[in-house]
Amino acid sequence: GLMVAAGGGIGGGGILVPIYILVMGFSPKNAIPLANVTVFGGAVANTYLNSKKRHPLADRPMVDWDLIMIMEPLTIAGALIGAFLNKLLREEVLVVMLVLLLSFTAYSTLKKATKMYKIESIHIAKQKLKESELAAIRSEKDTEHESESEFHLLDNAEKMEEVEMDPELRMILEEERSAPIRNIKLLVMLFVAVLTVNVLKGGGAFESPLGIECGGIGFWIANFVMIVLILSLTLWVRNYLIDRFERKERSGYKYVEGDIKWNKQTTVLYPVICALAGFFAGMFGVGGGIVKGPLMLAMGVHPKVSSASSACMILFTSFTATSSFIVFGLLIHDYAVICLIIGFFATYSGQIALYYLMSKYERNSYIAFSIGGVVLLSAILMTVQSLVSMAEGNGNEPGGICGEG
Repeated sequence: GLMVAAGGGIGGGGILVPIYILVMGFSPKNAIPLANVTVFGGAVANTYLNSKKRHPLADRPMVDWDLIMIMEPLTIAGALIGAFLNKLLREEVLVVMLVLLLSFTAYSTLKKATKMYKIESIHIAKQKLKESELAAIRSEKDTEHESESEFHLLDNAEKMEEVEMDPELRMILEEERSAPIRNIKLLVMLFVAVLTVNVLKGGGAFESPLGIECGGIGFWIANFVMIVLILSLTLWVRNYLIDRFERKERSGYKYVEGDIKWNKQTTVLYPVICALAGFFAGMFGVGGGIVKGPLMLAMGVHPKVSSASSACMILFTSFTATSSFIVFGLLIHDYAVICLIIGFFATYSGQIALYYLMSKYERNSYIAFSIGGVVLLSAILMTVQSLVSMAEGNGNEPGGICGEG
C-alpha cells in the first residue's frame, strides 16, 4: 500500500490503520499513532527525493510552495473544527459519511486518471507520427541544405538572445528558481505554534500540563488563538500571492500547464475548499493527503507537482501529529522505530519504481491512478474495519468534546 501511495504523495494512512487493527491486532488508540509514524517515514523519503527534482515544464522546484502556503494553514483550521464534530457524531454516521466521501473521491480521481491516460495515448501516437514524418523529410534533404538551415537557426537564436527581457519578469523567474526560505520558515513557525498550543491546552483523555480544564474558558481561548494564528498567516499569504500575480501580469509572465493564477478569486475559492478538505479529514480521522491529493488534481495541478507538494504537506502534518502522540504517550516506541523504517524504504522504492515507469512510458496519469487506487482501497478497508469494530461492540459512542471516545 505504501509503495502505491508513494507515487501519489498521499501517505497511505487510510490503508495502514485498518491493517494495523484487523491484521496486527492493535487497538485503534495505538494503531493510529503507528500508522502516522509510518506515513511520516514515507513523507521523509518522498520529500528527500522530490527536493532534488525540478518542475517538468519550468525552471523551478517540483514542490509548489505557493500552493502549500495557501492550502496547508486552512486545512489545519478545518481539521481542528472537524475533530470536534468527530467527538459529537455517532460512529455509524461517521462510517456512512466516510464511505460516501472516499467513494466519490476515488470515482472522480480514477475518472480523471482515465481521461488523462486517453489524452496521453493520443499525444504519444501523434508524436510517433510526427517523428516518422520528420525522419522522412530529413532523408530527402542534402547536406548543404541542412547546413544552411542550421546557420539560420543559430542566427535566429542569437537574435532572440539580444531581445531585452523585462527586468521585473527576470526578477520573478530568478525568485522561482529556488524554494522561498522565508515562506517555509513562516509555515514551520505556524506548525510549531499550533502544536505547542494544542499540547498545552490538553483535552479529552489528556490533561493540560498548565491545568487548563477541557471545556473551560482557557480551553476555548487556546482554540481561538490557534484559529487566529492560522487566519493571520492565510491573509498574509493571500496578499503575497495577489501581489505576485499582479507583478506577473504586468511583466508578461507565461504560465505553464498546471499553474494556478492566484488572483483575488482563486485566493478565496481554493483556501475555502481546502478548509472543507481539512474539516472532513479531521471529522473522519483520516490523513489530509487522502483528501488534498485528489483535490489538487481536480484543481488542474500537474500530477508530478501535485504528488510532490502533497508529500511535502504530509511531512508537516505527520510530524506534528507524531509529536503530539509522543507527548501524550500513545506511541509504542519499539514498533514506532520499525514502522518509521518500513515507511521510509517502502515509499523510497515505490516512488523510484513509479517514476521509472512514468519515464519509460511517458505517462503522468500513473500518479492519478495511484491516488485514485489508494483512496478506493482506503474506502474499502476503513469500511470493513469500522463494521468489524461495531459488530464486536467496540464502536465508540459520542462522548462530547471532552470525552475519551
